[in-house]
Amino acid sequence: MGTRLVSLLVLLMQLLCGCAGNQRMARAASMQFTQSVYNATIYENSAAKTYLESHAKMGVYITDPSWEIRYKIISGDNENLFKAEDYLLGDFSFMRIRTKGGSTSILNREVEDHYMLTVKASERSTNFECRTRVKVQNTAIRMSVAKVTATDADIGTNGEYYYSFREWTDMFAVHPTSGVVTLTGKLDYSDKKLYELEILAVDRGMKLYGSSGFSSMAKLTVRVEQANEHAPVITAVTLAPSDADHDPTYAIVTVEDSDQGPNGEIASLSIVAGDPLQQFKAVRSSPGSKEYKIKAVKDVDWDSQPFGYNLTLQAKDKGSPPQFSSAKLVHVTSAQFKVGPPIFEKAVYRVNLSEFAPLLTPVTMVTALPKYPQLKYAFRHKSDKNRFTINPDTGLISTAGPINADSASRFELDVITTATKVIVEVIDVNNNAPEFQQTSYKASVDENVPTGTSVITVKATDLDRGENGYVTYSITNMSPQPFVIDYFSGVISTSEVLDYELMPRIYSLKVRASDWGSPYRREVEASVTVTLNNLNDNKPLFENVDCEVTVPRDHGEGEQITTVSAIDADELQLVRYYIKTGNDLDLFELNPNSGVLSLRHTLSEGEAAKVSFHSLHVIATDGEHETQPMFMNITVITARKPV
Repeated sequence: MGTRLVSLLVLLMQLLCGCAGNQRMARAASMQFTQSVYNATIYENSAAKTYLESHAKMGVYITDPSWEIRYKIISGDNENLFKAEDYLLGDFSFMRIRTKGGSTSILNREVEDHYMLTVKASERSTNFECRTRVKVQNTAIRMSVAKVTATDADIGTNGEYYYSFREWTDMFAVHPTSGVVTLTGKLDYSDKKLYELEILAVDRGMKLYGSSGFSSMAKLTVRVEQANEHAPVITAVTLAPSDADHDPTYAIVTVEDSDQGPNGEIASLSIVAGDPLQQFKAVRSSPGSKEYKIKAVKDVDWDSQPFGYNLTLQAKDKGSPPQFSSAKLVHVTSAQFKVGPPIFEKAVYRVNLSEFAPLLTPVTMVTALPKYPQLKYAFRHKSDKNRFTINPDTGLISTAGPINADSASRFELDVITTATKVIVEVIDVNNNAPEFQQTSYKASVDENVPTGTSVITVKATDLDRGENGYVTYSITNMSPQPFVIDYFSGVISTSEVLDYELMPRIYSLKVRASDWGSPYRREVEASVTVTLNNLNDNKPLFENVDCEVTVPRDHGEGEQITTVSAIDADELQLVRYYIKTGNDLDLFELNPNSGVLSLRHTLSEGEAAKVSFHSLHVIATDGEHETQPMFMNITVITARKPV
C-alpha cells in the first residue's frame, strides 16, 4: 500500500452550553468552536502520535480565564485509533487529534477510507459541553473510479489485452492488465465538472508485419459532484420592540452559504440553547429566503428573566452531508426592559500570571454590562499603569512592563467604569540559578578520622520561591572520591578512613547546587579543596632485628662498632635511639640521632675483661611511639687487630 491521504471533516453538531442571566446581567460567555467545519488530513500507515493536519484553527476561545477545556472522542473510533488532546495557548484552547500509540490497528484506506468521529469539549467547573463530528469529505486519491473489460474469442495471450488511455491525463490512471481506473489528482468542481476518457484495449498476440495488434476503444465519462465545502454563516441584528407591537420581532437573522446549488441552500435555522421553555422560534421571512425573524411562540415569561434571554442559533444547509454553522448568540429583551448603569460581570477578577510573561501579554478581560457605545475602561490609580495597560474600549488588561515575582508576587488593580478589582497573582518561574556563598572553599581533615566525620559545609541560596528555589547538593567528580555530601544540608563528610601515607594528600571536589525548578532545573558549581593532615600514627621499624656483632677485646675506646637504623612511615618524624638494657657496665655508647654504636670503655680492663658476651636491648622512638626492643648480641673475641 502506498502512502495515501484520508481527508477528515470536523463538523460541529450540537452546542450544549448556554448562558444564564442574573440581576446584574453578568452572563457566562457561551463555549463554542471557532467554526462549524474543519478540514483535516492524515496519511494511511501513519506512525503513532501523528497529528491530523488542518489549515483551520480548531478549538475553543477561552472567554473565561477559569475555564479548563478538555476534549474526548466519544464515538466513531471503534478501533481505538485516535486520541483528542487540548493545548492551551493564550486565550485559545486548541483541539488536536492524533493517532494513539500501542494500538495493533493501523490506518489502512483499503480497509476503512473514512472515519466519523464525535468529539466532546467539556469545561470542568461549569459542566459546559460542545460536540463535534469528524467525517470524510472528498474522494481520496488512488481510489478506484471504474473498471473496463474487453473480451476476445482467441485463447492464450491472443485473448488478453493491455489497457491504456488514448490521450495522456494526470487526473486518472488505468491499470494495464486489470482495467481498473483510479483517481490520481485532486478533483475541483469549480475547475472541471466532466471528464471524457478514451480507453484503448490492445491484445497481447504476436504482431504480424509491423502491425500494432488488434485494438478496441471505449469511452468513459466521469462526472464530478460538488462537495459541500462551506458552512452557513449567521449575522443577526437585535431589535427593540415597541409596547404597541402585538407580534414583535426581536431580531432579524440572515444566513449565507458560499456553496452553489443545493449545498448553498439553507434547510433550517434553529434555536439550540437559551430557550428551555421553547417560547421563541425562527420564522423565514418568505419561502426560499435566507432571512429569518425571531418571534415569540407564546407569551414570554419576562418575570423570571427580567434582563432578557440569550438565544443560541444554529443554521443547517441542504448539502449531503449537511453543514452546520457556528453557534450565534442573540440577546433579546422585553419592550418594558429599561437598562441601568453599567455593572461589571464580576466584583473581583482573579488571574495567575507567569513572571516570564513578555510585554503586552493578555492578562484578563473585564466586561461591564450593558455595553453602552461610549463605555470606556480605565485604571483608578496611575501607579497601575507602570506594569499593566488596559484597552479603554474592550477592557482587555495586558502587561506593560516586566513582572518579577521576587519583588512583588501580587498586584491589585482597580478598574473604573463603575468599579471592579482585578487581583493578579504572579506565578514564580525558575529564572534564578542557585548561588554559593563562596566561589571556592578550603578545608582540612586529619587522617584516620572515623567514616562520616564532617569536613565542611557549603551553602547556596536561590531567589526563586517554592520548589523553584529549593536547593540540593551533589559531588560531580568523574572519579570516585572518599567524600559524600548531604543532599539537603550541604555538609561534606568522609566516606571512608583516610590514610596520609597511602592516599592523595589534596582532594579537589566539584560540588553542584541544583534547584527543583520546572520545566527545567538551574545548576551552579563550586570548587572545594580538602587537604589531608598527617598524624603520627606509625611506630618506627628497625631495618634489622636480632643483630650479631663481634668485637675484638683490644677495640679502642670511641671506635664505632656498628650502626642501627629504623624507619618511620610518618613524614618529618625524627627517630631517636637508646639502649634500654644490657649495658650495665656502661661499656657501650649509642648515638641517639645517628644510631652509631661505639665503645665507651676498654674491654680489656677491670670487670669488662672478664665478660666475653653482651646482649643489648636497643629501642627506637619517634617521641610518641617506640619499637619493640631489638636484641644486639655482642661477642668479644681475643683476636687482636692486625698491625
